[in-house]
Amino acid sequence: MRKVLIFCMFVNYLLDVCFRDFGLMERGLKRKLPQNNFSMDELNEDLLERILSWLPTSAFFRLNSVSKRWKSAANSASFKLACSRIPSRDPWFLMVAPNLKQSVVFNSAENSWKRLNYPCHLREDSDQGCMPVAASGGLVCYRKSSGNFIVCNPVTGSCSELPPLHFASENHQSLNAVVMSSTTSNGQQSYKIVLVLGEIPNLFLKFYNSSSGCWEDESALKKNVDDSSMDCDSTDANVVYFLSTTGTVVASNMQRSPSKQYSSVITNKDGWETVYFLSSSGTVVACNLADKSFFEYPRLLPVFSEYSIDIAVCNGELVVVLLSEFLESASLRVWKYDEANRRWQQIVVMPAAMSHEWYGRKVDINCVGAGDRIFICLNSPETCTYIVCDLVTNTWVELPKCCINGEVMEFMSAFSFEPRIEAAV
Repeated sequence: MRKVLIFCMFVNYLLDVCFRDFGLMERGLKRKLPQNNFSMDELNEDLLERILSWLPTSAFFRLNSVSKRWKSAANSASFKLACSRIPSRDPWFLMVAPNLKQSVVFNSAENSWKRLNYPCHLREDSDQGCMPVAASGGLVCYRKSSGNFIVCNPVTGSCSELPPLHFASENHQSLNAVVMSSTTSNGQQSYKIVLVLGEIPNLFLKFYNSSSGCWEDESALKKNVDDSSMDCDSTDANVVYFLSTTGTVVASNMQRSPSKQYSSVITNKDGWETVYFLSSSGTVVACNLADKSFFEYPRLLPVFSEYSIDIAVCNGELVVVLLSEFLESASLRVWKYDEANRRWQQIVVMPAAMSHEWYGRKVDINCVGAGDRIFICLNSPETCTYIVCDLVTNTWVELPKCCINGEVMEFMSAFSFEPRIEAAV
């Protein structure tokens, strides 16, 4: 009981130090620390590291300035192990823009923008056009102009370049999707990257596993034309969705953000993985990774309609975000497929007063899911806006503009990741 009391009191103390005292120090002010009924000397290293591991990740950058003991604890391997035992952390959103040679994130826990140190390895390849294409856990996957991939921890800046790709046939080199998934066991994180290659109906999968450190040979996907594959049992598989690069999916004169050309999401239900992507005609295609098959869902809008569409995963389920125009008004809606009734079901809709602003602007939307929330980037030739939608409360919040060195930054898309210093590449 005494340790629990010390834990609670000390966490309050840490939060006070990390979030209030440093703000005063930056302004050259001093404040008397609150009196506590315990001494820091009473805490052994193990307990200190376990307590520090519960702090928000943004506070980790400040631990080195508190004391030598805290600095030593923050840089120890046992502290990273303690951090790996934290079940989850509020997501950060890594922002993407053309020629953006810096790391800018939106911290959802503090509702603020933050600039991170740009990884040295990426800085070396900046002239070659390194672009983030996938994320999972605490890692982000970048694709070089050469076609090779780099996996990076945006918080620590550590990077690892994957082995070069080799294809069995030139027909397999057409890349449609990149998806990333990660798992943690006994404090050790592993990840895999899945590529969707080829053209419908000749699709292929290619896997990279960090445990083996190599790419596997391509495997073909067969087309499943049996409608019974849409039964509820089919949802037990993990599905990946990707966006095609053709302009028919979005407004006719718009081009998607380069990072979203391979936009992919992966769902995992009961250990089975499945895949979904958007075809060139705007239909959602599901790729079952278990039996190596794919099929198409019914389309949301007629093929001749003009709209912008993207996909995301929220709480392990696929959702489709659709911005369309009808009767001189714009509508932004979120849909989910009802497996039982075999039809698309609307989940939430943006208030008309907000969505009407985008009427006639040829807007491109890029989305990423995180728990119950969807981070939406709306881009038009005139402006960029970022909105977070809460699917549970049906609230839509427009984020403040991001200003760095007095300049307003404009982003095309974002990737969601957990800020974890222990995530190894």
